[in-house]
Amino acid sequence: MDYQELMDKAIEAAKNSYSPYSKFAVGACLLTENGKTYSGCNFENSSFGLTICAERNAVGSAIADGERKIKAIAIYSPNQKHCYPCGACRQVLNEFKSDSGLDVITEGDTDLEIAPISFLLPEGFNL
Repeated sequence: MDYQELMDKAIEAAKNSYSPYSKFAVGACLLTENGKTYSGCNFENSSFGLTICAERNAVGSAIADGERKIKAIAIYSPNQKHCYPCGACRQVLNEFKSDSGLDVITEGDTDLEIAPISFLLPEGFNL
């Protein structure tokens, strides 16, 4: 699967966002080492701390299906380009990165932007 296909699935997932408070919709689609894809969208709660990001929603779906190694994740928001994951999501992605790393794909000004999780989270916590 190429990265544009992942982004297309992230765009579709963003349409299902439940973001009545922030009005900031986000969709994500990840690719596992086994070639499976999992999508997620953000969903908010009036108790803001209970809000779940699109990235962690997608990771949770992958984990529930037995996957543990993520190769790439595309993240999209209709609200802004360069929609990179928050700090909590960066750490979660780092926890489940494949042995060869994990690419984070966002929509750039003219093309897709790709950054390794190790760049976005240098010295991430690892056991």
